[in-house]
Amino acid sequence: MGGFKIGHAQDLEAGTGCSVFLFDEITPVGIDLRGGGCATRETHLLHPLSAAQGIHAILLAGGSAFGLDASGGVMEFLEEREIGVKFGNTVIPLVCQSGLFDLSVGDRNTRPDKAMGYKACENATNINFVGGNIGAGTGCTIGKVLGMEFAMKSGIGYYAIQVGDVKVGAVIALNALGDIYEGRQQIAGMLNQEKNGLRNCQDELINITQLLSSQNTTLAVILTNTIFSKSELCKISGVAQNGFAKAICPVHTSADGDAIYTASCGYIKADLNIVASLASLVTEKAILNAVYTAESAYGFISKSTL
Repeated sequence: MGGFKIGHAQDLEAGTGCSVFLFDEITPVGIDLRGGGCATRETHLLHPLSAAQGIHAILLAGGSAFGLDASGGVMEFLEEREIGVKFGNTVIPLVCQSGLFDLSVGDRNTRPDKAMGYKACENATNINFVGGNIGAGTGCTIGKVLGMEFAMKSGIGYYAIQVGDVKVGAVIALNALGDIYEGRQQIAGMLNQEKNGLRNCQDELINITQLLSSQNTTLAVILTNTIFSKSELCKISGVAQNGFAKAICPVHTSADGDAIYTASCGYIKADLNIVASLASLVTEKAILNAVYTAESAYGFISKSTL
């Protein structure tokens, strides 16, 4: 699929990073926010009534609200290349961002900043996408109903599908409160007391009076070669949240900042409901990919070593 590049930058020692999506041209994007604690920048541009009919980049980053500084580096990178909305001699890139909470994983005083955002742009490519402990997935963890002590390592995941001429893909930074399911089978999430197996977040919710973690957010960017308006892309993002619900339990809590972007990176005409259904599928599969490609780090066990 053309029309975009993806770049990552990270501080592996500090346990944080960011992932940028640079569009080849101004691109229509929609969003759906379901979490109760979203850290965002400029996402009002994606509202159907907003004047902007497209944007130039999306950034996903760790560092919670502190990591929103990284967008400055993306804007600088694009401005230097005269990419943006032109007002006389001024060029203003339109960059939307969502942040996730990874401050308790590595060094909480090191967050994605302007320099890291710029570096992610320099690393952007449209080939050989890599998942796991990279970019915004560097500090991602899952299964945190009882806090970080029993959490597992996750990361960033990819999945794409083609049906006829229609292409739909998803990139997920998986930093969920809940467990991860493949079908009806729990494959990752909260560890048992011995940390040699799993227990169920949903079951534990029955036995506690308060969540012990608010350090969560799952972020997704869906990319398609089909052409839709902003309002239609917002609908696709909303339907894609079903992929979250299929793979993550519990999900969309007030302790999450879940967000899904959908970008129209082509001009293929397709049925909205078909593309939305495919978006839900690739979202679910990208979540699983984030689990399977993650590696143990920062004292957190991954699926590959459990």
